[in-house]
Amino acid sequence: MALTILGLSGAVGHDPSAALYIDGRLVAAAEEERFLRDKHAKNRMPFEAARFCLAQAGIRPADVDVVAIPYAPISLAGPARWHYAGRYWYAPDRALDAIFNGNRRYRRYRANVVRCLEQLGFDPGKVKIEAVEHHLAHASSAYHCSGFKEKTAILGIDGKGEYATTFFGWGENGRIHKIKEFYDPDSLGGLYGAITEYLGFEMLDGEFKVMGMAPYGDAARYDFSRLATFENGELTVNTDYANVIGFRRYKENGKGYYFSPKLVEWLGPKRQGDVADEPYIHYAASMQALFEKLALEMMDYYLGDIIRETGRIAFAGGCALNVKLNQKIIARPEVRELFVQPAAGDAGTAVGAAAYVSQQMGVPVEKMEHVYLGPAYTNDEVIAACEAHPAKPVWQRIDDTVPRIAKIVADGNPVAWFQGRMEFGPRALGGRSIIGCPSVKGVADRINEQIKFRERWRPFCPSMLDTVGPQMFGTDHPAPFMTFTFEVVEEWKSRVPEVVHQDGTSRAQVLRREFNPRYYDLMKEMERLTGNGVVLNTSLNRRGEPMICSPTDALNMFFGSDLKYLIMEDVLVTKG
Repeated sequence: MALTILGLSGAVGHDPSAALYIDGRLVAAAEEERFLRDKHAKNRMPFEAARFCLAQAGIRPADVDVVAIPYAPISLAGPARWHYAGRYWYAPDRALDAIFNGNRRYRRYRANVVRCLEQLGFDPGKVKIEAVEHHLAHASSAYHCSGFKEKTAILGIDGKGEYATTFFGWGENGRIHKIKEFYDPDSLGGLYGAITEYLGFEMLDGEFKVMGMAPYGDAARYDFSRLATFENGELTVNTDYANVIGFRRYKENGKGYYFSPKLVEWLGPKRQGDVADEPYIHYAASMQALFEKLALEMMDYYLGDIIRETGRIAFAGGCALNVKLNQKIIARPEVRELFVQPAAGDAGTAVGAAAYVSQQMGVPVEKMEHVYLGPAYTNDEVIAACEAHPAKPVWQRIDDTVPRIAKIVADGNPVAWFQGRMEFGPRALGGRSIIGCPSVKGVADRINEQIKFRERWRPFCPSMLDTVGPQMFGTDHPAPFMTFTFEVVEEWKSRVPEVVHQDGTSRAQVLRREFNPRYYDLMKEMERLTGNGVVLNTSLNRRGEPMICSPTDALNMFFGSDLKYLIMEDVLVTKG
């Protein structure tokens, strides 16, 4: 009998997702936002994502042995709820609630899961629901998916789960051992999120933008050390300024933020609009510098001995998507390999919870080698979508897809590239991408202005052949998921300038052919045409929208932008 485990996330009110393991193999995973066309799908359950996973595997609800959820009740006997209550003394309603009714959110979430399962056709009385602590789910998504056989340091940093915000532990022989956790409000992710809000972006979405803005500023111009300290093994966030609740919050037009009026008194008014200007670029640089400093100090303090022993680190939680921190970790001489869960944010906890339960039930899970885990569409389905679309697209089925598209891209045209199964996680990796030629001057600006409608200062990233990665970065550290930045070798800065960021780095996908043969072959053809086996790659979506899932989504986006070319499998759609 096959062991079938469905992971469902959505506990913390954003990024619901579903993942399905059958006998330790991840057969499907997807985020709800892609189906609903609602970025982060806040306060929704992963109904469509779960329905897709079951359909992809060709199984019925009755075939599922366990439903794993990444949120669990937290005992009053441990320190978490008391820490929360003590640190939030100034909001007595919240503090007392943590002590007397501290698992209220878990109970509500579990009830939502049961409702979702009923809608999917499960019999909740018959299916086993296993609750996994949020940070344990993050830890499992990193360690169990890393494929590391040796003893492995495990790091988890995010905003918060039930109460925990940070996890330190190690994995060995498939078992996870917890060393230490920090609890809300002492959260590096929460602090970064609060400054993200102050800089005019949305928390849980704009942190990438702060990181992209930071290289334009000078971290030495402002000292942010008052915001948080790490001393004697404890992280303390200064709740006079950030990670605040209740009446301490700064309010504007009726909306409360996670920073206080005191922060505004110190740094000036909250940033407005799209311009990356002073002093805000320096604030972004200072926040990034403080974040890196504290994260590395914490890692050294709790995990340093393990890292020196084995050189292996597995990292998850929303902060694991901070690629600049990851670059600093990889640069350390004692680090042999860093595995960052590609869906490191809360969407990945569906994978983590399911992987954890599988491991507990004696079925180890396979190494995560790729994230092409979502829906795929046939040429016939693509043609049907074209025929039904109100914009009456001009389309043709072509036989020479790879050379034809490579020529269009090499000529300087951005192309919407829709191929195979949709990616799981926040990065487009050649399934649902907009691609361009990185040696054509101005192609990044064109994509920004005509298609993505996003801030000009945000970097574009490269996908490249596995033969190119070591040449361009001078390292053969694996980079399949765009979870790291690397310093670009001087010669390559002039060869592919459109994918080199302000600070001389690139956030790269280094692809092995076996995981996406068509995308690889496209880059091989680009190498033949331009001399560089590299493409500029950004996600197939417009600003504020989730990544494209279906052919109809792609057509809607195509006609809502200035794109001229869209290739879906072998169907080429063109405009004017």
